[in-house]
Amino acid sequence: MPDVARRVFASDRMPLAVRYTELLATEGVVRGLIGPREAPRLWDRHVLNSAVLAEAIPPAASVCDIGTGAGLPGLVLAIARPDLSVTLVEPLLRRTTFLEEVVAHLDLTCVEVVRGRAEELHGQRTFDVVTSRAVAPLERLLGWSMPLVSPSGALVAMKGQSIHDEIESSRGFLREWRCGEPEVFSVGGDVLDHPATVVRVPWADPARIGWPLAPESKRRGQRRGQRAAKREVS
Repeated sequence: MPDVARRVFASDRMPLAVRYTELLATEGVVRGLIGPREAPRLWDRHVLNSAVLAEAIPPAASVCDIGTGAGLPGLVLAIARPDLSVTLVEPLLRRTTFLEEVVAHLDLTCVEVVRGRAEELHGQRTFDVVTSRAVAPLERLLGWSMPLVSPSGALVAMKGQSIHDEIESSRGFLREWRCGEPEVFSVGGDVLDHPATVVRVPWADPARIGWPLAPESKRRGQRRGQRAAKREVS
């Protein structure tokens, strides 16, 4: 465990972080959730990299981590920030089994594990923050994540250096689906050798969202069709 970890995890949460990292290095590798070559660098590359995302999460927020895999970053956030309510969404059984075992072992009562895809929660639940770590290009990630974002919430995803290019290629999608202007910033500058890059995408107008999230052009077409039908009836 690097000494810098003590600047990320409170003293009473440090044993949980250590135990989780041990489970990643053992059961995680055995079950194929973590590559054997990743084991020696779990702290720097994965655990601390995920933990610093807590800088971008507001207090007492409900967080949904889609495509969480072995619990990165969602499970680490739950360890670092006990004030958060975290839902881990993952479609693969072997991964959710591992997650459920870790949650039970560490007694993380603020964590819920959901086996399924993000799309299966659309129209059913929303969260203050929807996060992910290296899951998909931004446009696809927005389609999975934004239907889960509450009116006052935001997508807060960990991305690579190509995020600015991804934003530009997603401009049409951002306008069509009425997303706010993406904000790109770094976290972990005082902890990591290479700070993590994060993109935050809120709603442009919290009063004009809902599910299903039909593009505005489609909504206008639907309204015109409804008005035409009324005229025919009358």
